[in-house]
Amino acid sequence: MTEKIFKVVACVSLSLMIFVTGSTVCSAKKKVVQEKILYIPHDSRPIVNKHTIEILEKAGIQIISPPAELLGDRENLGDPDLLWDWLNKNAKKDLTAAVISADSLLYGSLVGSRKHDFDGDTILARADLFKEFRRKHKKLPLYVFGSIMRTPRTGLASGYEEPDYYRYYGTNIFRLTELMDKQELEGLTPREIKEFNFLQRLIPTKAIEDWMGRREKNFDANKKLIDCARDKTFDYLLLGRDDNAPFSQTHNEGRKLSTYGSGLSDYMTTAGIDEIGLVLLTRAVNVRANTSPKIFVKYNWGRGGRTIPAYSDEPIDDSIRAVIKAAGATFVDDEARADFILAVNTDPNGETFEANDLRNGDEPREGTKFFADTVQNYIDGGKKVIVADVTFSNGSDNALMAQLKEKKILFKLKAYAGWNTATNSAGFALGTGILSARMKDNAVDELLLRRYLDDWAYQANVRQMAAAQLDWIAGDGRYEFLNDKRDSAAESCAALLEIFVQRNLPKFTGSDNLIVNFPWNRMFEAEISFGRSTTHAR
Repeated sequence: MTEKIFKVVACVSLSLMIFVTGSTVCSAKKKVVQEKILYIPHDSRPIVNKHTIEILEKAGIQIISPPAELLGDRENLGDPDLLWDWLNKNAKKDLTAAVISADSLLYGSLVGSRKHDFDGDTILARADLFKEFRRKHKKLPLYVFGSIMRTPRTGLASGYEEPDYYRYYGTNIFRLTELMDKQELEGLTPREIKEFNFLQRLIPTKAIEDWMGRREKNFDANKKLIDCARDKTFDYLLLGRDDNAPFSQTHNEGRKLSTYGSGLSDYMTTAGIDEIGLVLLTRAVNVRANTSPKIFVKYNWGRGGRTIPAYSDEPIDDSIRAVIKAAGATFVDDEARADFILAVNTDPNGETFEANDLRNGDEPREGTKFFADTVQNYIDGGKKVIVADVTFSNGSDNALMAQLKEKKILFKLKAYAGWNTATNSAGFALGTGILSARMKDNAVDELLLRRYLDDWAYQANVRQMAAAQLDWIAGDGRYEFLNDKRDSAAESCAALLEIFVQRNLPKFTGSDNLIVNFPWNRMFEAEISFGRSTTHAR
């Protein structure tokens, strides 16, 4: 690794100070901010809030965002009325754009969109407030993103973020709506008809009526948002199809909303959700600069772009082309013309796995050497390379990362992501990579380090080890709700991260500098930061 890595961790500490102070520069000298974007994320998780804001700030853009206490989380669903009040007070004339989560302003948060108790009329009335906002701010570019409600495959997969009955009937509800969608598109076999009828009797009427009723409210609200795109209330509307499948209620509603908005150039629905705030922020920057970076997409050999990832209802190539367009960039099929190479680490067989799968080891698998060689060849040829690591959901591909480490090109990328779903990773990496053109090298490296600590170190490795040790910690708590074990688990993770970092990012030392928090009282995501920086050559 080059000596520039010495500067990476030092500036990460300073980056944390940026979060606290709201400063946009790593310097005592005041910088004139030419761009100021108001951003309302769909909840308080670090990836959609702090991490996303950090990327824009490193690109020289000032972000105005609500205080954390106004953003919904896992237990506090948020207050849309307070957020509307905050928006109206902070929509100043010096803003260059606004990028806003409809979920926050209609339901309070993304989780709120699934568990709220608002009636349909109240939600639609809030949607109408966007028109009033537009009348007051006629020249402000307004980009809005929202969700088409997800359809988790199981109660466990819902992460306790659906109504309580989903824990017990989630698997059956998913299968019922899977059959409903298939019936509309292809028809059912006699055996599937029998299964459909059985599931209708098995699931309590009250539960399915409540769940479908919530979806109906969300569907109607999304139609209202599309109407806002149609009458130019919005400069762009992006609806994300949250966790879903090729046949599912989410897919069913998504295709109907696509039809409803057919012909609109400023509206799109795509697979994914947590990445689309950054995607629209990137679009806002590109539109204001009147630029459209050219993106060439290179998949691993094998099934490549035809891969339909877990948690998605379409081939990954469809999702990536959509997100390139939504980000205000241009897809090109000639790498010689490209400003960036988006290298997508797909499994040659077209499968996707979970990061805790036994196959996710350091030893090279089929395709990992080829893909790492491909990335290196692009870098050696002077190309700006963005890596979307999508073979495994919810964490990096350890074999790929070992190859990139061995080739000493971890910090020669322009952006990397390997967290959560394939579409999350691809969209987040793309947005970060495009914005890297506005950053200094040390800022790019800091963002790479953050992703390596989170996606590679924590999600793909430390999380599993620490989860296995939870039973050793006294008190009440488990993976989904840490409770009494929260602080001890955080300390354990920090120690394990330090070991991982010393082995894989050896320019960093100092176990007392890594700090881990669990902002949502669960191990699924962690906020990793530094107390102070101590680096030295080994």
